[in-house]
Amino acid sequence: MMEKLSFIIDNLSSKIRIDKYLADNIEDLTRSSIASLIEKSNVTVNGEVVSKNYKLRAGDKVEIEIPDPVEYKAEAENIPLDIVYEDDDLVVVNKPKGMVVHPAAGNYSGTLVNALLYHCKGNLSGINGIIRPGIVHRIDKNTSGLLIVAKNDKSHNHLAEQIKEHSFTREYEAVVVGNIKDDKGTVDAPIGRHHIDRKKMSVTEKNSKNAVTHYEVIARYKGYTHIKCILETGRTHQIRVHMAYIGHPVSGDDVYGVKKEKVIFTGQCLHARKIGFIHPSSGEYMEFTSELPDYFRDFLKKLENISK
Repeated sequence: MMEKLSFIIDNLSSKIRIDKYLADNIEDLTRSSIASLIEKSNVTVNGEVVSKNYKLRAGDKVEIEIPDPVEYKAEAENIPLDIVYEDDDLVVVNKPKGMVVHPAAGNYSGTLVNALLYHCKGNLSGINGIIRPGIVHRIDKNTSGLLIVAKNDKSHNHLAEQIKEHSFTREYEAVVVGNIKDDKGTVDAPIGRHHIDRKKMSVTEKNSKNAVTHYEVIARYKGYTHIKCILETGRTHQIRVHMAYIGHPVSGDDVYGVKKEKVIFTGQCLHARKIGFIHPSSGEYMEFTSELPDYFRDFLKKLENISK
């Protein structure tokens, strides 16, 4: 069986290349994997096969068939990693924006897992199987920043329990659209799968889990706000969904954001700045902070200039 998705193109998405549009709107599929599916005739526009450089038109109906993943074992790849901390139990890595965390259908190479298998010589926990070895928690492809990877099952269980009990510190920074009224606030709203688009999450009471995000304003700009977010829970796309829910989506978010922003930003401006946890062997609390990456700081400078 194949997963089938369809999209109706609106005016704002017209003239965009089809490979870029699909990569921006389908989680965990890169532009190259989309191009591969197009070449295999898995993508049609108005029922016709097109090339990867086809430019969309308003009203086009785009359909894509995504093959189910085959039995697959992630392979080690010599990809540079920004290792913040490492010992016999775990690795703290600073993931760049644009890197997928683990292999998925149509995207089996170039992921963080491929890089970790090479770096750790295969010494990763096996709890999440052969596709996601060592992955305790994940961050989105277009989110940069810190995540923790377990090298053995004992460490994985210990860290996963901390996440479950909400004792695992996760602090993000983001630029959101609009001017948030209050300097501090909390979004307490359950998150579950979108009732129509199963690739998206939404605030809903149906088949959902509780989700709590605390936020604090760092700086205000013309039409934008730089904020810090602290996760009390860790639901899929939590910050992106919660901020969109209160009317201030993350800048550059192609899924939950506004269609056209005053200042163009590609890929959401969201960075996992800090993580903290109790070490599974020593029992010591450890905390790590990542500097804001260039893309984030460059965007802040641009906002500063237009706010003068």
